[in-house]
Amino acid sequence: MLQKKSALFAVFLGVLIGTGAYTFKYAEGFSYFSTDPKACMNCHIMTPQYDSWQKSSHHTVAGCVDCHLPHTFFAKYKAKAENGYHHSKGFTLQDFHEPIMIKEKNSRILQHNCVVCHEDMVHELFRGDVSNPDAVSCIHCHAGVGHGALPTSIGGAGRGGENEREGHE
Repeated sequence: MLQKKSALFAVFLGVLIGTGAYTFKYAEGFSYFSTDPKACMNCHIMTPQYDSWQKSSHHTVAGCVDCHLPHTFFAKYKAKAENGYHHSKGFTLQDFHEPIMIKEKNSRILQHNCVVCHEDMVHELFRGDVSNPDAVSCIHCHAGVGHGALPTSIGGAGRGGENEREGHE
């Protein structure tokens, strides 16, 4: 009986590991550890964002991770893992929002990175507190900076209120 359970467990574990390895290879998993913006295009839904970024004012100075991820090692990889989980789940179950929208947590990361990079110009606006919900939002006036005025970008038609952004990335 114990041998039968061990064999079943080994088969289950083998299928789980094999499926995970195949999925990781198929999804080009190692590319997500890089800072190459092309990694963000592994999934076709991001093509308009990638194309618009290439034409944006930030193309020569900032890639996807510079704006969309924290800059410290552990926070960056924690955010990558969380986003990777949500992206994998969304595409596996086909329950993602179209057009793709930024989640509130990722919006805060974006805001923080804007302020850090442009600190010399905006320090008087924020006085160091970018966590205040009443603080000025950079994308309120500069929505087209990273991705232009695409309908799918933060500068496009779908830029509405909290309910529109809630739960989407």
